[in-house]
This record gives sequence, C-alpha cells and structure tokens, in this order.
Amino acid sequence: MRYYADPHDLGGFDAETDLTYPGEFPFTRGIQPTMYRGRLWTMRQYAGFGTAAESNQRYRYLLSQGVNGLSVAFDLPTQIGYDSDHPLAAGEVGRVGVAIDSIEDMATLFDGIPLDKVSTSMTINATSIILLALYVAVGKRQGVAPKQLSGTIQNDILKEYIARGTYIYPPHPSLRIVTDIFAYCEQNVPQWNTISISGYHIREAGSTAVQEVAFTFANAIAYVQAAIDAGLDVNSFGQRLSFFFNAHNDFLEEVAKFRAARRLWARIMKDRFGATNPRAQQLRFHTQTAGSTLTAQQPDNNIVRVAVQALSAVLGGTQSLHTNGRDEALALPTENAARIALRTQQIIGFESGVANTVDPFAGSYHIEKLTNEIESGARELIARIEGVGGTLAAIEAGYIQRQVQESAYKAQLAIDAGEAVVVGVNRYQTEDKSTIEVFQVDPELEAQQIQRTRQVRQSRDQGRWQAALDEVARAARSTDNLVPAVVAAVESHATVGEIADTLRGVFGEYREVSLD
Repeated sequence: MRYYADPHDLGGFDAETDLTYPGEFPFTRGIQPTMYRGRLWTMRQYAGFGTAAESNQRYRYLLSQGVNGLSVAFDLPTQIGYDSDHPLAAGEVGRVGVAIDSIEDMATLFDGIPLDKVSTSMTINATSIILLALYVAVGKRQGVAPKQLSGTIQNDILKEYIARGTYIYPPHPSLRIVTDIFAYCEQNVPQWNTISISGYHIREAGSTAVQEVAFTFANAIAYVQAAIDAGLDVNSFGQRLSFFFNAHNDFLEEVAKFRAARRLWARIMKDRFGATNPRAQQLRFHTQTAGSTLTAQQPDNNIVRVAVQALSAVLGGTQSLHTNGRDEALALPTENAARIALRTQQIIGFESGVANTVDPFAGSYHIEKLTNEIESGARELIARIEGVGGTLAAIEAGYIQRQVQESAYKAQLAIDAGEAVVVGVNRYQTEDKSTIEVFQVDPELEAQQIQRTRQVRQSRDQGRWQAALDEVARAARSTDNLVPAVVAAVESHATVGEIADTLRGVFGEYREVSLD
C-alpha cells in the first residue's frame, strides 16, 4: 500500500476545468477572487440560553469582544412549537437555547442591538416561519425596514427527518413553508439568506464526509426543485441559498470536502437546474466545529480539536465560522469558554498568515485526489437516492436515516475497539477529574418565563389576536403565501405555540418512520 499521492492519482483531472482560478466556475478554489485577502470570514458565536434578557447580555458581550455576526440558539420547546407553559416543555425551558414565546421576548432578545447593522443567523427549522416573522416585526419596532435586515434562517426541515428530529409537520406542507419563505424574502427581505441547508447535523448524527455532502445536496436539490415548481426563478432565489457544514477531525479530508462541495454544487446548479447567474451557482456556507468530537474527559483538549477543525474550515474557504467552547460536552459554554473559542478564530485570521493566500493547497496531489474522490462519492450517493424516488421518498422510506445510522455504528465500534483514537477517552487517560467551571441555567428562569408569557396573553387585544390566527389558518388552507399572515399574528401577540398549533390543525403532525 502506498502512503503518498502522486500525479497518477489524479487520473483525468484537468486543472482548466476542475480547478481554474478563485472566483471562477466551478469555484473549487473559492467563490471570491481574493477570498480572505479582501475580507475575513464572518466570526459568529452560537449562543442562547435561559430568558431573552440573559441571552441579550451574552450577545452584547460577544459583540464587544469582536464578534461580527450573531448566531441564535433556541430552546427545544421553541424549536418544536410549544410555549414555555406547555406540559411538554417542562424542564426544557431555556436549557439548550433561549426561550422565545412572543414578540415581547424577541424584542428583549435584541434590545439595544441595531438590526440594520448586525447580521443574525437563527438556527430554527420547524418554526422558522414564526421566528422570521418575529425578527421582521421587531425590526419594524426598531424602525428598521425589512429590506434593511440581513442574516440567515436555517429553515432546513428535511435534515430534521434525517438526523435531528425537531420537526412538526409532514414533509410536503413543510416544503410549502420553505418555498413561501423563499418567495416572501425575495420580495420583502432581499438581503436575507432564506435557508441554510445543513450537513452539520447529518455529520453530528454519524455520517461520513461523503455522506454529509451527498445528503445535504440531495436535500438542496429537493428545495430547489420545489422552488422552481412554485414558479420562482433559480437565478434569483439561488443567490440567497446558503449551506451549513461540519468541520470534523480529519484535517485534510475536511479541507478537500469543502472544495469538493463547492465544485459539485456549482455543477448541479448549472447542469441540472440551468442557473446562469454565477452567484446562483456559488456555494456559500457557514461552518461549525464538530460538537460530537468534544470530550468531557480532559476538556482542555477540546481547545486543540476546535483550533484544528477551524483551520480546516478556513483553508477550505468558509464564509462564516463558529468555534465550539471547550466545555460544551459538559454544558452550555461559559463566557470564558466562548471567549477562548472566538480568540481561536481571531488568531487564525490575524496571526497565522493562512488568510494571505487563496486556497494554498491547490495542486497538492493528495488534496486534489481527496477532492475528486469526495465529489465522485457524493455524486454516486445522490444517484442512489434518485434511484429510490428522490429525497422525499428516501426519507419517508428511512433509506437515508439507515445509511447515517450504519456509519455512526461503525464509527463507534472503531472507538470501542481502540482502532480510532480519542485522546483522553480510549488512550492517554488520566485519573484526574475535570474541575473547569460549568455554566448553570438558573432553575427559577422557567417559572419567570412562564409568567411573562401568560401576562402577554392576558394583556393583548383578544379580538385582533383571534382574527390573526384565523387568517393564518385560512392562508394555510389556500395557496396564499403564509408569511404575511404569520407576521400579522406575531404582531397581534399570538405566541409561537399558538401559531404552530394553528398550522398543526391544518397540516397535521409527522410521525417518524420505523427503521427496524
């Protein structure tokens, strides 16, 4: 077995068509001619916990430390459309993100943060239409017109059926919501990225790098086709598509993965969907370091893991980056852990020198070989999905879910057998227990949040509120765009749970397919 690459490994590789120059189709080397020499990636820190007021304090702190884009984490009840006082929300309010029940919570979350000057990414899917509406409504309160708002909403419901589970409605009405958001933002919020198609959670669930690219793009193909079927122009809405990838441990594989993904997506958009606008062909993506690789044992080791993973994302040409805190295998990150994670990005950006050259690995035999292999492997998997009837059919049959589960199982067997080394876990262990500070959410916050939500319900104009919810139901039963009705509903002080329940009444709820 040969342990190095040479020119023979590149086969029919043609630099004139497969590589070209940065900023040129198929964008293997980056979507901008100068990449980070012109502008560094957006440094985001994913944050949210407890109440809106507490999260607002963390956001202000992060902005003061040099973050130039906010990334909002929502608690589980918000993600699946339950208000904080719902019985199923008990014990989960504010635990893994911020609790948002009403427009008052959203206004508090962004209090003192000018929405015309800050880009905000919101990791929300099943209730994405409601959180987008809340953001638009709060912008209006600040005097910021929707056309001035910039940011991203994840809005990637298909990967929820595959890997994450925070879905509400069945796939077909969920796709309708996605395309309604596309159309609304194209007309009203033109600077908004209407979807962040996520491979991150697919990788966190245990997929390989090739599967991450393939399953992400299979979902993306379904979204693009649904938008075209709804009458939207691929050259227009295609410019607002964004992606979200995982930066995992295999450094060189990850660099190659990002390059392969950029090239493959450009070819899909051009050859399959006929996109002629270069911006609609470009893969713009956010990256987060791999939470699944963080260990509770010897948590300081996570600082090194995050630095290596972040560097792979930068060398792979990401447009935006979140670095995980060293303590996230134990709890939500402390301010100190968040600061170290941010400083990691800043050291890479301002001290390492890697931002001075665009795609410095271009032409490396090994990197180009890996890039080719990942693109080829992803194409093959996409073809298999199409062979079983396309993405929706593959999800409904559990085909993609089984593929991810099998990869996760094999990876865990390798760790258990010691074939895959995890420092501090299955090799180089110590007897010392971790003594690092761990973030704690005040248990009293849940009761306080419930009280605030009930006060909103008691003080609103009941007639206006009921009329707004009736309009949401009417729009859901028709082919009208849903977003304006949802914006009016949040402005009438309808809660997240009430709007989600109204849509449940029309669309029904999805039940997970058995993988037995």
